[in-house]
Amino acid sequence: MKITRLELHNFKRFSKLTLDAIPASARLVLLIGSNGCGKSSVFDAFEALNKAKKEQGLKNAEQTYYRKVVEEDFKIVFDLGEGEFWEDSFKVSGTNFQNKNLEKLNFYGRSSFRQVPRLTRTSMGARFNVETDSDRPQFFIDRDERFENDIEQITNIILRDIFRAPDAQSKIRERFIDPINLALTNIFGEKNGTKLELIEIIPPLEGKIAQVTFRKGQSEFHYNQLSAGEKEVINILINLTSRQDSLKNAICFFDEIDLHLSTKLQFQLMQEIVEHWIPENSQFWTASHSLGFIEYARSSPGAVILDFDDLDFDLPQTLTPVPAENSDVYEIAVGREFLSALLAGKRLCFVENKDSDFYASLGLQNFLFAKASNRNNVYHKVRSEPSSCGIVDRDYLTDDDIALIRAQYSNLYVLPYYSIENLMYHPDNLAQYYSSKSQEFNLGSYVNSLCEQKNLVIERLSISLVPTRMGYPYFEEQEFSDSPNQRRFRNRTENNEQALTITKNLQSEDFETWYQLFPMKDYAKDVPERQNIRKSDLVKTAWFKSQIQDILAD
Repeated sequence: MKITRLELHNFKRFSKLTLDAIPASARLVLLIGSNGCGKSSVFDAFEALNKAKKEQGLKNAEQTYYRKVVEEDFKIVFDLGEGEFWEDSFKVSGTNFQNKNLEKLNFYGRSSFRQVPRLTRTSMGARFNVETDSDRPQFFIDRDERFENDIEQITNIILRDIFRAPDAQSKIRERFIDPINLALTNIFGEKNGTKLELIEIIPPLEGKIAQVTFRKGQSEFHYNQLSAGEKEVINILINLTSRQDSLKNAICFFDEIDLHLSTKLQFQLMQEIVEHWIPENSQFWTASHSLGFIEYARSSPGAVILDFDDLDFDLPQTLTPVPAENSDVYEIAVGREFLSALLAGKRLCFVENKDSDFYASLGLQNFLFAKASNRNNVYHKVRSEPSSCGIVDRDYLTDDDIALIRAQYSNLYVLPYYSIENLMYHPDNLAQYYSSKSQEFNLGSYVNSLCEQKNLVIERLSISLVPTRMGYPYFEEQEFSDSPNQRRFRNRTENNEQALTITKNLQSEDFETWYQLFPMKDYAKDVPERQNIRKSDLVKTAWFKSQIQDILAD
């Protein structure tokens, strides 16, 4: 179930709100805007339908709560894509709801008030029904108190499986423990000081609270001893684990899931939920004004952002997804006046994916490095923000390609080698690294090993050159005019000619000629001189830093 269009008439603060042009492929719909702008009211609409379905209608008091003008009906309309359309009016008097197709709809939501500072329940037997989600909050201003029910639900299943399944222990770990621990690693990292690991879930028995225990480093902690941010993440993961059936073919909507989380954790939590916990046939809606969530939504091809900020909802309003390259959405998280202060004396430089950590470690005083999801995303960001700049991998670009790109996009820099790994594992860089460790390094032997590895894959690389280059975004922003530049990365003569040049360069016996186009991030990984060296150490050499400084000084 995925919504591609939504209309709310006379609902909460909206006279008529239309959310339109949501791609059917969207797995994440992020609502952004300042406090009180109406984001959560959209989730109230989902819950109104959820309540009408599960409780066979809405009570008069509930209908009054949802109406903007109490004396008038409210109406909810949405398009599920592929020709499926749903509409219903909730009347001031008479039938509570008319649409008998309500049973086809599936919603699962959580309010922002779900924090549980400590476990208090000392026995099992709480009255709730997971199938009907009977313990959900009735309105999105209510507290969501499902966490201890979720623990009880998981332990009930575990206890049942112990008696029914011959290999229960391995299945229990595979079903409950392993997915949660993998998610915790993806979110918090796997360094010894931050890695969080769930080691046991024991239900509340004999007058004692549930023992939900975690390991961090050499220490063990009860849930009650975790930080607020860690509890927020655990709360969500436990809930998603215990309510898996409710998430299938559903609109899943969680309000404000960023509470108590740093920007980095916000990004990683959103990535984990959307990419690993929400089923393919479902759609995840959330509301936020936090930087980490906005950055994830901007960089993910399966996400859209809808901006509710500074709108008069007493008037009809239609919102469509914000273009990914529009950086104005950052002002929701960091006001323009604060953003300019943060960047005072610095130039914002976008780089590919996780490379931002490597660049940031160089300590270049005039630059602030920011992560973009890939090469194309860097390109779009620097085009939309002329005051910023970006660094992209060389990939399979010839010297002529680079000259044309730099002439048209002066704020887009290109690495001199295929990728940042080529700089890290360049013979000159390794020589400096090994020298700093007082270890021997045979440069000639290393170069010969790389050359042997290159020769093994030249034919494979050459075959892929033309189609690979066709994915490059350069010179595509204008209407196609069949100019030489626009043909350069299409299936045309220009592309074929450049691909032939690259093949000849790869066949060269001159190291620098072929090495600049050889994918070191994908090949020659078994060469001994590369082994057991952290990338974070290879970017600390003076040689590496000077290479980046030379690029940015161009």
